[in-house]
Amino acid sequence: MYPVLLKYGPLHLYTYGLFLALAFLSAIYIGGREAQRQGLNRGQFYDMCFYTVVGAIVGSRLLYVFLELPTFLAHPLKIFALWEGGLVFHGGVVGALIAAFWYMRRHALPWRQFLDSLALGMPVGQFLGRIGCFMAGGCWGAPSNLPWAVTFTNPETLCPVKEPLHPSQLYEALLLLGVFGILYGLRTRKHFQGQMILAYFFLAGLVRFISEFFRSPLDYRGPIFIFNWPLTQVVALGIAVLSGAVLWWFWRRSAPVKT
Repeated sequence: MYPVLLKYGPLHLYTYGLFLALAFLSAIYIGGREAQRQGLNRGQFYDMCFYTVVGAIVGSRLLYVFLELPTFLAHPLKIFALWEGGLVFHGGVVGALIAAFWYMRRHALPWRQFLDSLALGMPVGQFLGRIGCFMAGGCWGAPSNLPWAVTFTNPETLCPVKEPLHPSQLYEALLLLGVFGILYGLRTRKHFQGQMILAYFFLAGLVRFISEFFRSPLDYRGPIFIFNWPLTQVVALGIAVLSGAVLWWFWRRSAPVKT
């Protein structure tokens, strides 16, 4: 693939960085449209998103640094090299939620509706992020002999070259488009405020749990637990189970709301 999209003298346009920017902008735009449809203040929503993006980047990067601590202790300046890849979804979720709740609490905003609006755009942002990851060769798949296996040849790619691999990034990206479709249909059929953000975490957790089965064991994802699952896969399943349980509990005790 093409880890560096454009080179002009000393300037490099990294594909992963470009798609990461597109991911955040797309998620914010779609979420803003949904916030406006619900009668929320679109300006406040965008302000919240600014802090959410910062929290997501910091949280996802810190978790990646923790998982790859020996590498970053040897090369500490690489902590800031986001264009080389290295963002962990689960850390981003924690960082984003902390920042979002801080902003909404400070301004006394209806946090459930704001988070529901944000949830609609998040799978689209993740989809673009996975495409960027695929272009850079990050989060690469396990070896495969399937007809659609992908062989990376660019020496600047982050994954092993000249070896057919599962396009695990694309598997996840396609599943995330499905998540967006489900949430888009749900937005006018909610039973309670907060249902969309819970549904997003449930579905996104399942998607990540499934896609982890196709990831390469050479791509370190934390300590190995039961069933040979790495930390990232265990956390993904935990997010899906917890959010699914809360979603079911509230859904059983609510009636549809007008949105």
